[in-house]
Amino acid sequence: MKFDLAIVNGTVVFPESGLSEVDIAVKDGRIAAILQRGIAQSLAAQTLDASGKYVFPGLIDAHIHFGFAEPVTEYTTETIYAAQGGFSTVIGYFLNNEDYGGVFEREIQHATPRAHVDFAFHFSTASEDHIRGLESYVRKYGVRSFKYFMNFKGEEGRYLGLDGTDDGYLYALLQEAARIGNVTVVLHTENIELVNRIRREMQAGGKSTLRDWSLSKPPFTEAENVVRAMYFAEHHGATIYIPHLSSRMALDEVRRWRERYNRIYVETCPHYLTHTMDADIGSIGKANPPFRAQEDVDALWEGLADGTIDVVASDHVPRKRATKEKGIWQASQGFPGTATILPVLMHEGYHRGRLSIQRIAQLLTSAPAKIFALDSKKGDLRVGMDADITIVDPNLEREVRPEELGSYSDYSLYEGQKLKGWPSMTIVRGVPVMQDGKIVGPAGHGKYLPRY
Repeated sequence: MKFDLAIVNGTVVFPESGLSEVDIAVKDGRIAAILQRGIAQSLAAQTLDASGKYVFPGLIDAHIHFGFAEPVTEYTTETIYAAQGGFSTVIGYFLNNEDYGGVFEREIQHATPRAHVDFAFHFSTASEDHIRGLESYVRKYGVRSFKYFMNFKGEEGRYLGLDGTDDGYLYALLQEAARIGNVTVVLHTENIELVNRIRREMQAGGKSTLRDWSLSKPPFTEAENVVRAMYFAEHHGATIYIPHLSSRMALDEVRRWRERYNRIYVETCPHYLTHTMDADIGSIGKANPPFRAQEDVDALWEGLADGTIDVVASDHVPRKRATKEKGIWQASQGFPGTATILPVLMHEGYHRGRLSIQRIAQLLTSAPAKIFALDSKKGDLRVGMDADITIVDPNLEREVRPEELGSYSDYSLYEGQKLKGWPSMTIVRGVPVMQDGKIVGPAGHGKYLPRY
């Protein structure tokens, strides 16, 4: 046989050129040919019939957090969870005060025998040593993206065990990133000084609801920092990525700024597309940034459709439900999310006429691959690229049941909801990892992706 695998009779989704009725042939873990219908199956050892389904490039979740579950076994549980959602690649954040050389070696040892999907890392910067080590992280470990929390200034950072930074640190970080070149700085935009003042006033007044949590971090606290982030980046010629953007106010600032400087990428998350501050779920809904008003939800859908927002990612945090079931000021922030990204975009986006299938593919495949230097291997279906493929059944309706999805976390924002449009298969470098909701691929198949 000429090919190892043929995927036939599906509608292939090319992120940049659109949909096509062709077949895909795989050899040695890579895409070997794009063929007219009826040719591939006679040349392949195995054939998968994708009739009535869409054939996407393997999905990429560019925003997950390692270190909040079980430090070792999370590479099993959270990559199973990713595969259940159609994701063949995840990029995980780390936040440490120590040098990342030791962190990298430790995490690779944990991940290599356990991961079901491919993975890369972002390093969060919090000390002067991190700026000094930035170039070595790029050259030695192939890490090309670094996060900075604009809210972790002074005491806000020090109580987390970090050095506590300031605008001078941000200035120097962006300067060094620009000097190295081909580095993306991810900036959490939040004016913590304003947030602290508002929060103290609200707590003193006995405020304690999910809506109060949102009102303690109004859109201005995000948008003002977005402007400052873009201004700093423009000054140095640095490339920045704004994660989990949540408000119309911030989105409008991005639109304005891109008229003068365009090395700015924007991400939002599914929960900002489906939930508002008035959601009746209490502290389960605590996130940072918080849920906003309906006008913000509407604005984000507009931003996805018109291209202002580049990526949808999960901000996946695999904590247990028990960490959320506390008062709003004490509950943990964030929630699990990777496995339900695609169903949310299919159900709320495609089936409601807000997004095309091609646009969903761009948001989840080609854009994150390009922004985070994975596009030589991932994010498209070109001959020679890794055979990462997600087969999507647009008419499959499933109830979200956390126990079926495999995460260490034991709940979901969408628990009990029926969503229409799920992946039926996740293929990583030519190997089926998930099929019809069952994990069929081996632990340890997932590989680290250096981005040299």
